Amino acid sequence: MNAPDIGIDWDGIDSVFLDMDGTLLDLHFDNHFWLEHVPRRYAETKGISAEEGKALLHSRYRDIQGTLNWYCVDHWSRELGLDILLLKQEVEHLIAVHPHVMDFLEWISRLGKRRVLVTNAHQKTLAMKLERTRLAGHFERIISSHELGEAKESADFWPLLQAMEPFDPERTLFVDDNLDVLRAARDYGLSWTIAVLEPDSTRAPQDSPSGIAAIRNFSELLPPGLR
Repeated sequence: MNAPDIGIDWDGIDSVFLDMDGTLLDLHFDNHFWLEHVPRRYAETKGISAEEGKALLHSRYRDIQGTLNWYCVDHWSRELGLDILLLKQEVEHLIAVHPHVMDFLEWISRLGKRRVLVTNAHQKTLAMKLERTRLAGHFERIISSHELGEAKESADFWPLLQAMEPFDPERTLFVDDNLDVLRAARDYGLSWTIAVLEPDSTRAPQDSPSGIAAIRNFSELLPPGLR
């Protein structure tokens, strides 16, 4: 059964690797948390304005973006003197599953594909989001990059992942919203990579990347009768 818009040969795929934040879950939670909520709470502790807090933290974010520490709850708790997990719980009502995700996960299960969640999320954040969304039961395996010591953007991540979760790059589909991660996966040899163009429901879509298939949401990967 081929997906009509992307042309996936499902008979040629054994495993489906899926990112979490921005791919399965609406990135609005994370964007609001890091760009608004944390700077506001940080400003309160330092006795500075919210705008000053934003400027200071956004600069610090840029310095380590794409590294494992950027995704690490413990790193930011130490660096900022804040309980990051507790702050996440203050706005966890914003955590939401993207449309058609559950239908897609159930459909590929019926096709007999191995479903693997591959995320940069820290284990503490991952546990909170899995409890909130009940996604865990839809995967045969869940892997955080923190278990491997490398972020998915790193070329070193992929051989480590293969050692932990053996897969044939030519028979694995990988879906992510982070273009740097997708390029790293392509460089490692994954034949099937798909970008999610609308990771944050409150923001304009990303531009479609050159050389990588793209979807707005998971309905585009479902057969017509399930859309």
